[in-house]
Amino acid sequence: MKNQFDILFEDEHLIALNKPSHLLVIPDRWDANKPSLFAMLQARNPEHKIFVVHRLDQDTSGVVLFAKSAAAHKHLNQQMEHREVEKVYFAIVTGEVKADGKIDLPIDIDRGKKGKVVIHKNGKESLTEYQVIEQFKGYTLLKVIPRTGRTHQIRIHLQAIGHPLMIDPLYGNSEPIFLSSLKRNYRFKSDQDERPLIDRLTLHAAEICFAHPATGEKSRLSAPLPKDMKILLNMLAKYRGVRKD
Repeated sequence: MKNQFDILFEDEHLIALNKPSHLLVIPDRWDANKPSLFAMLQARNPEHKIFVVHRLDQDTSGVVLFAKSAAAHKHLNQQMEHREVEKVYFAIVTGEVKADGKIDLPIDIDRGKKGKVVIHKNGKESLTEYQVIEQFKGYTLLKVIPRTGRTHQIRIHLQAIGHPLMIDPLYGNSEPIFLSSLKRNYRFKSDQDERPLIDRLTLHAAEICFAHPATGEKSRLSAPLPKDMKILLNMLAKYRGVRKD
């Protein structure tokens, strides 16, 4: 099985990977043959058991942690439970977000649609903070810090404030983004179909900060912005840039 990831950090206790989009973190429940980071790591280290510390959605890119021992796994899980692990994401959202803010809305599972969540008063406490990094005409780049770790938290919270991810099949737009949708009077000069600039969730797990399970020292690991999101941001800046008065 060919590796589809970059190793950001590895020692005898843990391994951090830069997950590409479209790749599962854990094996699919219904099709075990689908590629996953866990299966790749376990095949790479057959003599050692690999433990999943946290997950990313299949179409989200960025840093993911795995433990290489039960002790390290327990230590990291306890940090997660006590909200001592900080995660930082970059999200490209629809609409022009005017200022930094917080989203404090409870999240519950959607009993009408499997695999989806909703904002509901009886849901679990959920808190997301965000900062405006760059504004465009009709879109915004946000730095997002989820203070709790609910399923689809960032995605549903951004939708709840009227700024869903630029692409999000469950909570917003499901269509890929093409240059023709950003550039006025764009003409595609080719016999082939126009290729999308990006065709997945516009969300990237950029950083994770935690105490190393063996030394207790603060560790901060980063995953660079992937090529598709860089290209999208460049095109937004070029064709949807905010005019400076």
